[in-house]
Amino acid sequence: MALTDLKSALPDYAKDLKLNLGSVIGNSELPKQQLWGTVLACAIASRSGIVLRALEPEAKENLTDEAYTAAKSAAAVMAMNNVFYRTRHLLSDPEYGTLRAGLRMNVIGNPGVEKTDFELWSLAVSAVNGCGQCLDSHEQVLRKAGVDRETIQEAFKIASVVQAVATTLDAEAQLS
Repeated sequence: MALTDLKSALPDYAKDLKLNLGSVIGNSELPKQQLWGTVLACAIASRSGIVLRALEPEAKENLTDEAYTAAKSAAAVMAMNNVFYRTRHLLSDPEYGTLRAGLRMNVIGNPGVEKTDFELWSLAVSAVNGCGQCLDSHEQVLRKAGVDRETIQEAFKIASVVQAVATTLDAEAQLS
């Protein structure tokens, strides 16, 4: 299933999602690597087999092997980090914030692609997973690196649309 098929699979009540999916992917001003890395990382983070199977082939076609692996790595490490840091942030005891994390995150330091691309993908996955602390952290790194707000917003627009499509199609699959 390709992007066109994914859009066609959306029910009539989700017309806005159809339009937005075409817009955030088809009309994005992000460079190809940033765009497709964001799409792939968010498709993985959405936990939807339907969406991942639809978007992964085109992502793989548009990414180098290194970028493809790095986008998957961003989704993997942020799946862990988003739970850890969101939980630490949500606990009312601030002492947890002073404890050493003790979790391996080596890929963040050496992702195999431009650091800003990896940070953008990590931010997008953090949007899907709802970790405010991770969102703030990655947004600050990106801004410090000179990435503009419009680019950052493009990433979380992609995240929001991919997640909404995943939620809708998975619900429809359960109802059929």
